[in-house]
Amino acid sequence: MQDVIAKLNALCEDEPYVTGWYLQDLESGAMADRNGEMVFPSASTRKISIMMAALAAVHAGTLSLDDPFEIEKQYQDNNSGVFQFLSTGITISFRDALTMMIIVSDNACTGKIVDILGLDAINAYTRRVGMVGSTHRFNIPPKTGREHSLEEANTTTPADVGRLLELILQGTTDEAVAARLGVTTDLCKLAIDILLRQRLTSRLPNQLPTEARVAHKTGTGVLGRNNNDAGIVFQGDSPLFILTVYTEHLPVNMPGGTSGYLHAGLMIAKMAKAAYDAFSDPAKTEGLKQAAVV
Repeated sequence: MQDVIAKLNALCEDEPYVTGWYLQDLESGAMADRNGEMVFPSASTRKISIMMAALAAVHAGTLSLDDPFEIEKQYQDNNSGVFQFLSTGITISFRDALTMMIIVSDNACTGKIVDILGLDAINAYTRRVGMVGSTHRFNIPPKTGREHSLEEANTTTPADVGRLLELILQGTTDEAVAARLGVTTDLCKLAIDILLRQRLTSRLPNQLPTEARVAHKTGTGVLGRNNNDAGIVFQGDSPLFILTVYTEHLPVNMPGGTSGYLHAGLMIAKMAKAAYDAFSDPAKTEGLKQAAVV
């Protein structure tokens, strides 16, 4: 763990922006962080907790995964996902809306889901499950400039999201942990399955080998101010580690001309690869490769 901590910090230390991360080795349970309790703009990583609050409402019986979910015009004025480009009035299921909110970060779905649940209820849920540094302020983030303050953003901490991911994973097999989240083991399994379908893969998964799987949610700040990712990394079907990475005040361009946003994404990918190299089992990797060939 000490070696990987040093590697992650080395990747962060010389950058002209702030980075916070939280890491947990899922075999030993060891945890480490850099600015883990610092508040960052959450961007769309907030959607993990929105999904869990929605699944808690499903378990409580106030919502159903099969409920019809209409994409209304008022939610299509946004800059994330696909429904902003499609015809108004399309109807999908609530399950599909949760999926689209996560795997393509669809803000038309997110805005309506937040309004169905209510911001007060979502914030109460996050506090109840231990996310004491997180605040949901908007259904869809306002289109403001790069320098808007933390008080004008949806916010969280690297540790808050890391601990939530740990609970979701534990909740897939532990009924008591699932109950702490207000859901069932099957609903935790659904949450992991949705996170594993993520289509935005330029950050945590970007440099990982073929056998790696990542249950994660990305986050992009307004006008590229932030580049975040938070997830559980698996070797095949075995969960290896949790890594959440948050950045703040990205420059428009780095000194070499690369965009600050792209540079931060590559840094996140390098951090995930360093952790994967430290925690994965080379013998298992070879076995997974042979199985894939067969």
